[in-house]
Amino acid sequence: MFTGIVEELGEVTAVENLGDASRFRLRGPVVTDGAKHGDSIAVNGVCLTVVEHEDDEFTADVMAETLDRSSLGALVPGSKVNLERPTAVGDRLGGHIVQGHVDGTGTIVDRKPSDNWEIVKVSLPEGLARYVVEKGSITVDGVSLTVVDAGADHFTISLIPTTLALTTLGVKQPGDPVNLEVDVIAKYVERLLGAGVVPSAQAADAGATEGEAAQ
Repeated sequence: MFTGIVEELGEVTAVENLGDASRFRLRGPVVTDGAKHGDSIAVNGVCLTVVEHEDDEFTADVMAETLDRSSLGALVPGSKVNLERPTAVGDRLGGHIVQGHVDGTGTIVDRKPSDNWEIVKVSLPEGLARYVVEKGSITVDGVSLTVVDAGADHFTISLIPTTLALTTLGVKQPGDPVNLEVDVIAKYVERLLGAGVVPSAQAADAGATEGEAAQ
């Protein structure tokens, strides 16, 4: 489990094509400090498992499903990536609940800089808009952000100088893809309301029918 508070801006040092998967080698001295085989590290918002690690680099395998659903397939040696280790039990939840399970990719549509922040417009893939609400939370390339405006096929976010300087969102340009993870609570609520919950009106009708049958 992550919180969307990026710990460092890492770098891809090697990419190996394995046919139906890829093996990435990434540099990140902060997140590799104390890392062990099997640990999780979020890379641009995607939860990956540490296969090997040495000095300030680690290796992770990425299966086809992840490559298809995320923008990791576009990474090449030299690409910058947002890195975050899982939050420890008892730590402060600085962002929001982030699973590292990408729901889809969006595209940077527009950037409007100002003196102290920058407004960024991001496209929303079909099917995700219903989970995005004004002032709600969304994860963009692993960064926990607050939605400023939510539209039918896009949303906007406001980025402070720290976010611009310390994450990939500072250099992403219109046309660049970004990984999106919507609020998991919204997905669970939708699932629960859509299956197994009998609306009160239906329950009342059912009770009346049973009573009439008994008479």
